[in-house]
Amino acid sequence: MLGLVVGSFLNVVIHRLPIMLQRQWQQQGADLAATDSAAPTLPALPVVPAEKFNLVVPRSACPACKAPITALQNIPLLSWLFLRGRCASCRAPISVRYPLVELLTGLTTGAVAWRFGVGWPAFAAMALTWSLVALTFIDLDTQLLPDDITLPLLWAGMLMNMLLAPAAGAASLPVGLGASVIGAMAGYVSLWSVYHLFRLLTGKEGMGYGDFKLFAALGAWLGWQMLLPVILFAAAVGAVTGLGLILARGRDRSTPIPFGPFLAAGGWLMLMYGPQIVAGYFGLYALHR
Repeated sequence: MLGLVVGSFLNVVIHRLPIMLQRQWQQQGADLAATDSAAPTLPALPVVPAEKFNLVVPRSACPACKAPITALQNIPLLSWLFLRGRCASCRAPISVRYPLVELLTGLTTGAVAWRFGVGWPAFAAMALTWSLVALTFIDLDTQLLPDDITLPLLWAGMLMNMLLAPAAGAASLPVGLGASVIGAMAGYVSLWSVYHLFRLLTGKEGMGYGDFKLFAALGAWLGWQMLLPVILFAAAVGAVTGLGLILARGRDRSTPIPFGPFLAAGGWLMLMYGPQIVAGYFGLYALHR
């Protein structure tokens, strides 16, 4: 139930945060142009609307008819099913992604609670899970991984590992402050190095700086030991997905595919089963030596 409610709020974050960032960038550009002596030679920038717009204001409304969404129409999953996926006022279709995000958040939150039990590690793992869900869908929509989420997530991971001491035989959180700090540094530097090497060899940009920050945040939460499994999973699934899109839809190979969702999926998998996966791999390796 908690996951479903949080998933409903994440739908707001996924939709509104990129718009808030765009308006902020436009305002900064307009302010810079107004104070620049070369302002007359710069292209005109759109005027940022004066109305307040954040994660709370204005009230949620139908995109088609602007009718406010009531509390009864905003019950996770149930309202969408009761309304048969349409606005109560104008009957315009409501995207099925809204209940899917709620359902995904509910299921992953339940899985985390089952895996970690009751305690602070479970609440920390839930916070990481919710952040990864939001980042996944924002990246799918805009190919952005906002600093407003990735940077607090990175610092929160190190803070969590500083305040909570790892226990013997416990789940994958916490991992200890040392492993967290090294994981954050190694996560950022590794993808940063790959990015610049790829650009040097091909003249193209293979990924964005948001991917570096997300990988660093995963390193801060999960420790440096989980970085290699995360990146191997993300690269393998990303490659298979890209190949599948090319074969199924004739997608141009030069069309970018966001890498953040694959990193997020790999990070969540290692959060849940990372130690068992790594131990199983080394056990299989030792068996075949």
